[in-house]
Amino acid sequence: MLALFDLDNTLIDRSAGLEDWACAFARSRCLPPEAEAVICDRLRERAHLEDFVNLRAALGLSDDPGALWHEYVDGVAKAVRCFPGAREGLQALRGVGWTIGVATNGAGDIQRAKLTETGLAPLFDGICVSGEVGVRKPGRSFFEAAVAECGASLSVGGWMVGDNPEADMGGARAAGLRTLWVANGRKWVDGLPEPDATAPGIAEAIEVLRGVTD
Repeated sequence: MLALFDLDNTLIDRSAGLEDWACAFARSRCLPPEAEAVICDRLRERAHLEDFVNLRAALGLSDDPGALWHEYVDGVAKAVRCFPGAREGLQALRGVGWTIGVATNGAGDIQRAKLTETGLAPLFDGICVSGEVGVRKPGRSFFEAAVAECGASLSVGGWMVGDNPEADMGGARAAGLRTLWVANGRKWVDGLPEPDATAPGIAEAIEVLRGVTD
């Protein structure tokens, strides 16, 4: 059986890691108190090299955007933490014969740095990052690439585990995968098709998979 996992705010707490890094970065540059909120607001949904061109201007910095990007990659990768039970649950899934992969939007260097720093990278049969394959969730071609990284194909089915109702759940459903939504304290979005299963956190989501028999 195959399961794909989103990375940010599904397996790891990107939001908390970003806030910790923003706080440390603002202090290191002696920036005003509001700078931390500016950084988080600008990078909350996504972060790529080009975002640091505008962020540099907003913060009044003279640093090269490329240097800021590398500082971000290194700092956030070290700041993020796995949600409780994520690493142990993935190991347990592998132990009972599941094929598991990462299916994440983002730039390759930052996403792979997070996987390395958290110790998650060796646990996966395949890692698919949108910035490396040139397509993003919720596109079907992204999910085709993700299952191919795991040595499988969409025709054999599988599960997608994630926190984003549109990109993770909607995209996976359209691609023919079963969907498991990690709520993280939120309610499902009205008007969207319900996922096949819901769990309050990643540890519980993995327990749902361990109970799947077909």
